[in-house]
Amino acid sequence: MRDLALIFGAALVAALAVGLAGAVALRSLRGRSITVHISVLLAMTVGAVAAGVAVVAEAMFLSPHDLEVVLTTVSAAAMVSLAVGWLFGRRLAAAAVWADQARERERRIEKGRRDLVAWVSHDLRTPLAGLRAMAEALEDGVVDDPTTVAEYHRRIRVETDRMTRLVDDLFELSRINAGALRLSLSAVPLGDVVSDALAGTAPLAAARRIRLLAPEAGWPTVTASEPELARVVGNLLLNAIRYTPEDGTVRVDAGRDAETAWLAVADTCGGIPERDLPRVFDVAFRGEPARTPRAADDGGSGGLGLAIVRGLIEAHGGRVDVQNISDGCRFVVRLPATGTGRIDPASYSFPYMYKFLWDGNGHAESAE
Repeated sequence: MRDLALIFGAALVAALAVGLAGAVALRSLRGRSITVHISVLLAMTVGAVAAGVAVVAEAMFLSPHDLEVVLTTVSAAAMVSLAVGWLFGRRLAAAAVWADQARERERRIEKGRRDLVAWVSHDLRTPLAGLRAMAEALEDGVVDDPTTVAEYHRRIRVETDRMTRLVDDLFELSRINAGALRLSLSAVPLGDVVSDALAGTAPLAAARRIRLLAPEAGWPTVTASEPELARVVGNLLLNAIRYTPEDGTVRVDAGRDAETAWLAVADTCGGIPERDLPRVFDVAFRGEPARTPRAADDGGSGGLGLAIVRGLIEAHGGRVDVQNISDGCRFVVRLPATGTGRIDPASYSFPYMYKFLWDGNGHAESAE
């Protein structure tokens, strides 16, 4: 019993020494990754066992040959244990990191869902209250002047259109987030899509004295679903027009790299605060003073337009980015290109490429 106690004590002292060294190492590495901590714990465990065996073998007065055999066997076992432990430790660390990221992502999604419900409730409550007040005024005969009645009718239509756009955007966003979006991919001439989008936003731009500029030729062909791509371009143009002050400029450009085609929409909004650039595509984000939301009849989308743009582009396997330029910001969309990616200027006309000009009285007219 006395010999066993001595052996136990010697092994315990050796293991405690290794454990103390491991504790010091863990304390000094507490800011490192979980993989490093697992590696240190594994080395400490195997080292404690190996140290205990070595001390006990030395204390047993084995012959030099027997001691060498024992130490060699322990070293081989330690190496195998460390290798296997390190391999599975990496997997465990990766799983832990993935689980932590998944929890963080779930928290962000849940927060975004709560914020979205709050923002949508606010955006719906305001027009609904106005609609009810105007409807009651018309019903009770509070207003009977033809001009006022006509204005009430116009405002009812405007607010109804605003809520319709919001509901449409919510439906589109829900399809994207639920993975229910089904794309019908084909070769789409980007020039056609941009031309239609410019024609649709031309009246709003003219009302704000904003110049819409775009080249007449050199538009690439992309692999995309045309309805979704049209929505992307329309949302980017509306976003640029809404936040560009009067007498500003919105320019659309496009081109092609090695394997992708790109579309850029640049405005003169004054730029986006650097701290807000990463959040521009978040759901319901509306920005700081440089991009303050405008009136209800400006084609606004309740802060969902750019989130829809990102969702649709990523569904196409592309990406969208934003950066500040000298007098505004520039959104760049990249999509897979198709074929040669160029349209023959001699065989392609651009009937809706508008550039707005004004006379001295502030009246706008369009010219190709």
